[in-house]
Amino acid sequence: MESSLLVGIDCSECSQRALEYAADWAKKSQARLYVVHVIEWSPFSFNTPMENEVRHKRREDELARAHAEIVDPLVASLRAQGIDAEGLIRHGHPAETINQLSAETGAGNIIIGRKGASGKRMHLFGSVPSMLVQIADHPVTVVP
Repeated sequence: MESSLLVGIDCSECSQRALEYAADWAKKSQARLYVVHVIEWSPFSFNTPMENEVRHKRREDELARAHAEIVDPLVASLRAQGIDAEGLIRHGHPAETINQLSAETGAGNIIIGRKGASGKRMHLFGSVPSMLVQIADHPVTVVP
């Protein structure tokens, strides 16, 4: 049995199914469930000096909003079901950040939905689940 699990969410239908699957698994195994949302951000973006001045504040505002609107309501619902859940939000590349968080939290398995990105983006950059399966340091469960 796993002592903790990590599920990546992106507000898509598929990530909702992944969350439900992870919640069921966590409940049955009494594992802690980390609910992770990654706000895509690239250090290679080109900003004006004025944009750089407000960049940190903007990132902090994005994190607070994602907690309030996405992760915190899900965590509250999971806790109401008796699941030990914690929400985490980070900026970065989704697959790399999820993999890093799985190591930081000691999660024994990463659960992610099969689809979430738009078709054009997926064809240009590859899908997060595909990349995660390639780079992950822990087992990855991909939910259709």
